[in-house]
Amino acid sequence: MEVIKTTIQGPLIIEPRIFRDARGYFFESFSQREFEEKVGPINFVQDNESMSSYGVMRGLHFQRPPFTQSKLVRCVRGAVLDVAVDIRKGSPTYGQHVAVELTEDNHRQFFIPKGFAHGFAVLSETAVFQYKCDEFYHPEADDGIAITDQSLGIDWRIPTEKAILSEKDTKHLNLKDFESPFGPPLTPP
Repeated sequence: MEVIKTTIQGPLIIEPRIFRDARGYFFESFSQREFEEKVGPINFVQDNESMSSYGVMRGLHFQRPPFTQSKLVRCVRGAVLDVAVDIRKGSPTYGQHVAVELTEDNHRQFFIPKGFAHGFAVLSETAVFQYKCDEFYHPEADDGIAITDQSLGIDWRIPTEKAILSEKDTKHLNLKDFESPFGPPLTPP
């Protein structure tokens, strides 16, 4: 696997090594050993999958301490625009985002560490989206910031009139009204 750094410290794009032949293709979608060698120690404890139709926007979600989550996400059918927003207080990139298109064809994965709000928009007719989490889901710690917050400058590539949000996701605060529970990023060694 190849690990690609992004413009913000923390989120990473991961491209698997794909073996193709006349039968199709094969790749390792996750190797604990290789992930820890190239990214760092992690213990994923829960895998999730969602299926959504065009225009669905999910997010921008995170879990509050002490139940923070890192996620490794990928789109196994269709295409999504996946986004991580830095919500670490004191971070030089606070409020900035990284966006990556994840598709069934590019097989890319996106690693979102703790301290980031995460969301995605479905760009294809339907999309099946999978994510590994290093903490179990805790409904009492579930939170988010508004996926429609214009101040974030995210081009979701979905016309406003076609966007489909859950009722829960329409109630999150904009970043300017939000009090982050995350401290500044750690300095890398």
